[in-house]
Amino acid sequence: MLTMDFLLTSLIVVLIPGTGVVFTLSTALAAGKRASVYAALGCTGGIVPHLMASMLGLSAILHTSALAFQGLKFAGVAYLLYLAYATWRDRSAFAVSDTPLNLSGGTIMLRAGLLNLLNPKLTIFFLAFLPQFITPNGPSATVQMLTLSTVFMLMTFAVFVIYGLLANFFRTAVIESPTVQNWLRRGFAASFAALGLNLAFAQR
Repeated sequence: MLTMDFLLTSLIVVLIPGTGVVFTLSTALAAGKRASVYAALGCTGGIVPHLMASMLGLSAILHTSALAFQGLKFAGVAYLLYLAYATWRDRSAFAVSDTPLNLSGGTIMLRAGLLNLLNPKLTIFFLAFLPQFITPNGPSATVQMLTLSTVFMLMTFAVFVIYGLLANFFRTAVIESPTVQNWLRRGFAASFAALGLNLAFAQR
């Protein structure tokens, strides 16, 4: 069950930059390390419904129902494009300030959670990914799925926190350079837009 293959594969999956990583990095640069931890928590929490859906077999509905899949997918696309627009327009995101960005931890977690919640591909991914590591001679499949899911979530949270702390480490250099701020803002906006378009053309 908790084999080296599972741990290495999970680590690679978590390390690959996606919407959660981009959001955590942008949050760390904009609001500091505490905010990045909230972002990491939100991104991790956002995969819980997908893991539960996989365990309950709800992913079969998304896989067979074009309407359900397309509806959730384009809600995610719209949200990513909104983030791209908001990031592009926000001129204060990386401004030097003695006070943190005026966003509560709950708001940051909600925004982060929505990123993963509105991505239907995650449910199908977990249905295809986790069962590969269930052993016939081990505990019940449900217990094994819960164990694998918990480990995957812990790895996700740890890696995202590290991403956020690294971004915060370079925050001073970033906020002291208006040129770097502008390029980063455009880069994050373009990343959200690209991820949204990628999701828009994703197939079941």
